[in-house]
Amino acid sequence: MRLVPFVSILAILTCPAVAQDHDHGQAPVEKLGTVHFETSCSAAAQPLFDRAVALLHSFEFQRAIDGFTAVLKADPSCSMANWGIALSRWGNPFAAGLRPPAQLQLGREAIERATSPLPPTERERKYIDAVGVLYGNFERVAQDARLRAYRDSMAALATVYSLDDEATIFFALSLAVAADPADKTYASQLRAGALLEKLFAAHPDHPGLAHYIIHTYDVPPLADRALEAARRYATIAPSAPHALHMPSHTFTRVGYWQESIDTNIASAASAKREGATGEELHATDYQMYAYLQTGQDRAAGKLIAALPEIASRFNPTAGGGAAPPSAAYFALAAIPARYALERGAWADAVKLVPRTTPFPYTEAMTYFARALGAARLRQPATMREAIDALAQIHDRLAKSGETYWAEQVEIQRHAASAWLTLVEGRKDDAVAAMRAVALREDATEKNAVTPGPLAPARELLGEMLLEVTQPAAAMTEFEATLKKEPNRFRALAGAAKAATAIGDRTSARKYYDQLLKVCARADTPGRPELVDARKAVTPSGAR
Repeated sequence: MRLVPFVSILAILTCPAVAQDHDHGQAPVEKLGTVHFETSCSAAAQPLFDRAVALLHSFEFQRAIDGFTAVLKADPSCSMANWGIALSRWGNPFAAGLRPPAQLQLGREAIERATSPLPPTERERKYIDAVGVLYGNFERVAQDARLRAYRDSMAALATVYSLDDEATIFFALSLAVAADPADKTYASQLRAGALLEKLFAAHPDHPGLAHYIIHTYDVPPLADRALEAARRYATIAPSAPHALHMPSHTFTRVGYWQESIDTNIASAASAKREGATGEELHATDYQMYAYLQTGQDRAAGKLIAALPEIASRFNPTAGGGAAPPSAAYFALAAIPARYALERGAWADAVKLVPRTTPFPYTEAMTYFARALGAARLRQPATMREAIDALAQIHDRLAKSGETYWAEQVEIQRHAASAWLTLVEGRKDDAVAAMRAVALREDATEKNAVTPGPLAPARELLGEMLLEVTQPAAAMTEFEATLKKEPNRFRALAGAAKAATAIGDRTSARKYYDQLLKVCARADTPGRPELVDARKAVTPSGAR
């Protein structure tokens, strides 16, 4: 018999306290989208279960755990509630980094409760068994191997229960999560996206479908496939701060900066109301990135000024939403580094002070920014100190098994070393080293925790080539950057400058026009690059 998919059970029906008329001064109606996950739980527990799954689909993990706990109060025999708690304990599946043992133990305990006693249906037992592989033998089996095993278990479940749309959704999510970042065919993402898009057409109010389409296509060649989902997700589940933020992943990938700013303003405000400070910081990092690409430096400065107050509210031990503590620490390091580097405020970059955290790769960003600032100021001693710190951080990450972040820090170290080589006067060696860094970065993917690298390697290569008076080669690198990172301020300005240097007035005008269009809301007069752009596109007689 076909499982009834997504019947019209609104999440608000499960929470009478919030299903009230906001216009009369009462609490607003909770909107999390429409989800129905059929279980053997009691009739009283089922709508509570649907609400908890809706929260899980929007990565509101602590609220989901609370929701599944409410299910157990309504029906203590509902084993699937512990399945939901176990999956929620995993946290954001797209967050790179190893889960700590304490977190894994909590997930394992939820699985143990889910299997004692065993659920009454084979389908439910398969769901629980699948999540169990994420936690089983975590002391001995590597995390990436467990993720692949979970993916394979969900594939088997979705095949057996092909009419269970929730099984297909969770399988597609596992495909995207387990995708190899070195696979530039994006085979896993394309397969996952095809499954999700088919279901999204049939169930347009399902939060997980919109959410996972955005994540699945969060790579440069596929990002425009997620635009419809990005434009709709915030309206599907506006009561979830993460749903308000997620559209900016797609908007960032395609260079729609004002759309990213707007959705992250809403997300940060919602997260603040919910007390989800990690999510607020995460949204602020994406918002900062977008402001800087559009030359809205005064607005970016206000975010910098507000950062200490937000940081004072951050409690890394508190349960939260999609943004784990690592994402908050990442934002605290990335935001001031971006503010300095994107504006070319090299002295400010050198003055940045690393913040010690449990996540060394966040400290690495500060050292990387210091190295790049010192390179422009020709301060080799400061650069060497930063490069040595990056080497130490890389070694710590490698020894702890954090292979993804170890590689990202190694890319930063090699980029800084290439610029040190330039400062030391070995121009050809510096360019060759920076080309190798660009190739190395091309072989990876950015993680969902960040809107983009502090400084894309090919953009850095382009800027280096301009310094050594190779503008034609520089233009090639800036154009390559723009294919991957559309509408980046420094890449557009660099391409225009390079085109001007080689006498290509048509290309220079094109890139200056594009820069001014992207920066329609920029400060006036703004950065020197904007002043140059306005001069370049203004007819001489009108000056």
